[in-house]
Amino acid sequence: MANWFDRRHGILSSASTRAVLVGITAGTLATVAQLLLWWLEGMPVLATLLRDSRLTAAILLGRDALAPQPGWPWRVLLVATLIHFALSVGYAALAQAIAGRLHRRMVLPGGALYGLGIYAVNLYGFTALFPWFVVSRGVVTLLAHLVFGIVTLGGAWLLRPPEPGMSR
Repeated sequence: MANWFDRRHGILSSASTRAVLVGITAGTLATVAQLLLWWLEGMPVLATLLRDSRLTAAILLGRDALAPQPGWPWRVLLVATLIHFALSVGYAALAQAIAGRLHRRMVLPGGALYGLGIYAVNLYGFTALFPWFVVSRGVVTLLAHLVFGIVTLGGAWLLRPPEPGMSR
């Protein structure tokens, strides 16, 4: 379907357009999965979302963003959302280079490995620069990253440009 739409309208002909589409989709689905998993774990969903938003926003806003602030933290939520989707699009762009080399049977396991790798980078690599992310390590965050990896690599694979003789 993606190839038909792309050939007909040319919308998906740009690698950057595909990265944005896949990144935003995967970032959104992973967030929904994380919210659902927090709820199933009995965690306070809104409080945990605001905590993680402060952690993310502090990358650009500094450590002052880590402290809860009076009122609704619109600025923190906006900055955290922009960072989240910028990283999602970046990871989706990288996934495009990987997806073209995968056989269709390897897309889901490859996506899970991709998500695991992103979890390691985000929650272990970035903590060298931003140590406050240690609090987010755990099974729920790992599962959300697995969802992200599967959707990202799967989406990149589905939207990859067709090659002559390539089977989908």
